[in-house]
Amino acid sequence: MTIPRRSWRGAGTFVAAAVVGLTGAAISAGPAAAHTPTWAVTCSEVTVDLTNYTAGVPNTVTVTVDGKDLLPTETFGREFHKKLTLPEHDEPVTVRLVVKDAEGDGKYSIDKTETAEVCEKPSPTPPTPTQPAPSETTATPEPSATPSEKPSESAPAVPAPSPSSPNLAETGSSSSTPVIGGAAVAVLLAGGGIMWSVRKRRTAQN
Repeated sequence: MTIPRRSWRGAGTFVAAAVVGLTGAAISAGPAAAHTPTWAVTCSEVTVDLTNYTAGVPNTVTVTVDGKDLLPTETFGREFHKKLTLPEHDEPVTVRLVVKDAEGDGKYSIDKTETAEVCEKPSPTPPTPTQPAPSETTATPEPSATPSEKPSESAPAVPAPSPSSPNLAETGSSSSTPVIGGAAVAVLLAGGGIMWSVRKRRTAQN
């Protein structure tokens, strides 16, 4: 059994068309997935990661917060990676990312917005009670190792009077004073008696 040549030609044409179609779909799907940007927004920062863009063309990226530039328009090539710090805020703010693809019709350009919430503030730590400072104690001065002045020489001891030494005349009294007084009285009496006897004899002779 022979297959007509026209049938072979028709089958070949169908296969070729299918291969071209699949290849085109794969090519068109590849760049679309590759150009998907990655960015993340937290309460304090914005992270931007752009990959597989066309090099050699002026692609641009801009980030704003409530209409004010956080990242002024910047040109990049194949890739762009940056982490940006958000300004402090006490209420939610709107973050906007604008990427312009400079290749062809710019079909990979994006314009997205995210909300940055307010960061939770840590609870204040209770103050630590202050302890009173210990009172300062007055230091006792240490005694000097060497005396500041030479000790004076001790005065010579006065010798005690000996019991056997005679009584001093200027004191006016001694242990023999009564004896002397008695002897003096006896002498006076004897003298008086002698004088009386002499006078009596003279009177008798006259």
